[in-house]
Amino acid sequence: MPGQNLTRAEAIERAAAVTAVESYAIALDLTTGPTTFASTTTIRFSGTEGASTFLDLVAPTVRSVTLNGVDLDPAAVFADSRIALEDLAAENEVVVVADCAYTNTGEGLHRFVDPVDGEVYLYTQFEVPDARRVFATFEQPDLKATYQVTVTAPARWEVVSNQPTPEPVAEAGTVVVVEGKDAEATATWTFEPTPRLSTYLVALVAGPYAVVRDSLTSTDGREIPLGVFCRQSLSQYLDAGYIVDITRKGFAFYEEAFEYPYPFDKYDQLFVPEYNMGAMENPGCVTFTEAYVFRGSVPDGRKERRVVTILHELAHMWFGDLVTMKWWNDLWLNESFAEFASTLATAEATEWTEGWTTFAASEKTWAYRQDALPSTHPIVAEIRDLEDVYTNFDGITYAKGASVLKQLYAWVGREQFMKGLARYFRKHAFGNTVLRDLLVELEATSGRDLEAWSAAWLETAGTNTLTPSITVAADGTVESFEIHQTAPADHPTLRPHRLGIGYYSLDAAGAVVRTHQVIVDVDGPVTAVPELVGTQRPGLVLLNDDDLAFAKVRLDADSLAFAVANLAKISDSLTRGVIWGSAWDAVRDGEAPASSFVDLVLNNVSAETESTTVTMVLGQLGTAAGIYADPELRAAQTTRAADAVWGLATAAAPGSDLQLQLVRAFSALASGPEHVAPLAGLLSGEVVLAGREVDTDLRWDLLQGLVALGAAGDAEIDAAVAADDTANGRQAAARVRASKPTTADKEAAFASIVDVEDVPNAIIRATATGFRRVTDPAVLAPLVGRYVDALLPIWESRSYQMSEELIEGLYPLPVATAELRDAVRGWLDAHPDAAPSLRRMVVESLADTERALTAQAVDAAR
Repeated sequence: MPGQNLTRAEAIERAAAVTAVESYAIALDLTTGPTTFASTTTIRFSGTEGASTFLDLVAPTVRSVTLNGVDLDPAAVFADSRIALEDLAAENEVVVVADCAYTNTGEGLHRFVDPVDGEVYLYTQFEVPDARRVFATFEQPDLKATYQVTVTAPARWEVVSNQPTPEPVAEAGTVVVVEGKDAEATATWTFEPTPRLSTYLVALVAGPYAVVRDSLTSTDGREIPLGVFCRQSLSQYLDAGYIVDITRKGFAFYEEAFEYPYPFDKYDQLFVPEYNMGAMENPGCVTFTEAYVFRGSVPDGRKERRVVTILHELAHMWFGDLVTMKWWNDLWLNESFAEFASTLATAEATEWTEGWTTFAASEKTWAYRQDALPSTHPIVAEIRDLEDVYTNFDGITYAKGASVLKQLYAWVGREQFMKGLARYFRKHAFGNTVLRDLLVELEATSGRDLEAWSAAWLETAGTNTLTPSITVAADGTVESFEIHQTAPADHPTLRPHRLGIGYYSLDAAGAVVRTHQVIVDVDGPVTAVPELVGTQRPGLVLLNDDDLAFAKVRLDADSLAFAVANLAKISDSLTRGVIWGSAWDAVRDGEAPASSFVDLVLNNVSAETESTTVTMVLGQLGTAAGIYADPELRAAQTTRAADAVWGLATAAAPGSDLQLQLVRAFSALASGPEHVAPLAGLLSGEVVLAGREVDTDLRWDLLQGLVALGAAGDAEIDAAVAADDTANGRQAAARVRASKPTTADKEAAFASIVDVEDVPNAIIRATATGFRRVTDPAVLAPLVGRYVDALLPIWESRSYQMSEELIEGLYPLPVATAELRDAVRGWLDAHPDAAPSLRRMVVESLADTERALTAQAVDAAR
């Protein structure tokens, strides 16, 4: 991470010296060249007289610093991303003039040149501490202020910020040459000041974006302008009408639920290139990955994920933007709330009515995995500094927190929960809060004391496992029914759970239906369920029926056998989701062999109706067969899986979502020479699947399968990128080229992004994805030493985001051997003083290897 890390202690100290920040005036000139831009920042703030503090700024050049009319020597006051300010007055004005740098890492002000037409596109990404890459700041969330932004740029560009875009004023006689194009006129946009915001929420997007405009009426009668933007060369694929429709539904849902009208003046949604995440909640100026602009067929689950993301960011307009955490230890509350609220809105306000099944398949799977890692932490994490923030954008912060909020929502009641939120928003509008501020309002509306709940669920780590213990009489009736609760040894907390127990049996038509359900409260190591005594034992007993609780659940032996044989006959998608999740957890935890999970998937996936569930289980199939299986049988398991998936693809309904997903999974699983013909046939058109067009993106997937098998190479990749010479095509080419099957090929892929420091973020990500695509994991074994030797150089030379992409993306997990484990353990032993964030990445990767070795041993002993 370049520049100075900010600790919480320093932030508290600075907030004492800087008692209030009134305003920022930020002037940016984007016409000064392709590497830097001019930045002038004027900050007015109150301070403690005589105190000293500092501003944050990451810039190659600081031209001047003026404090209260006195010119300071930049060379004396600017060092290591900080500008020292001495002897403050009660009221202060500081002016900083600097040249700031564009990035190609998705941090600060990212600059992208479209290979299709040479057009330049810019966007900002400031969370966590990257506003300081664009203007001088007090970079901490509790020092809110207003922001007046002025931008000079080519006159024909769209320039978008948090406030409505003003009419530009032409700069008479001023021209600029952008990326070798003809000279063109420039203009200046002067935006109105924003409401009070945290620095990380300020935004700017600029370039010749295509835009579709609309509007809606807020509950307070205001007309809210809407805009949907993307690059010109992608505009033919932008389904803006659907995006606006989902946005309207989200506005109506949230304004009613929160009893608070949309708190900003307009709502633009911008799909931007080379984005590092799904989206960012900048007020009125939300940025999204342009992977959500679909060039061809994508799984329905991907379409649903886009809806959830749109509604996630919209929820942030209230929770996170209107009311913002005081410090980053409450980051979880921002993200968990948006994740919970967006799933609720998706399920209740859109056509994606099975949103909670999607939540179980994706979010909860993510959360259970994260909570089992050695780096797990309480939902309310201790955030000591900015590096801690980065590492806590994880499955605990998002998915476990959202799961726990779902429990809280059910416990206090929907009406009381929403009334508490409404009180919270009204009381703290445009301010900063801590967790207790929210709990106070929920306690007031529900009458419940939430301190014990908070202590059990938010302040401890680890996931409980719930297992039924059932004794059955000779006549098939239940004699006793208990739920046993356990916790991992290093996080031994047992928690209260409210959950359903469902009975499922085959009906006369051969379908599996629920015949009985009870809702019980589980607490302590053993909970008796007397209300089930005397009932007839069904084929399937399912703990956590309806997926209310956050806990891993196990099936008793009879229920597991029934589920494996009859999963496809269960009509309820959420019930199937709980069973899929339980089966996968058992494999990951070393309690069931990977081969049994392969059987479960191959026997049942073709009957699964929920797209996200299909995506998840097909991905888990690849892990089970390719990493968790007995190494002696791994090749055979992968071949068997690929053969079966291809067979299912040819039998799937023409043009269906399942057919698309199975074809893509086949290209990812293809591992032997027998798989070349179907891949090559689909690519050439000699093999046709009814209803399935092989579009550009699917062609890249098929080509990757061929390249990984050694059946295609550079010539075919070059031809493919010549036919698709777009940003998407170049990223796909990087992914496919890194999939070439020899150790020398993998070394070349590794070196192309580790040894070259100016590679764009999207190419790094694509190359790392291809690097991990192997048909024989042994080809990666010689790179284990190369990997561990590169860890410190990567960390010391790259930004946090790029370090994470490289360190996690290039980890050779497919090797999954004791040699890999020992090499990584050796590095950790040799570097006890490495940065905690770096060690955490390595520790998590090591844990995945150790889990794989345990799973392999279990599978070998089956």
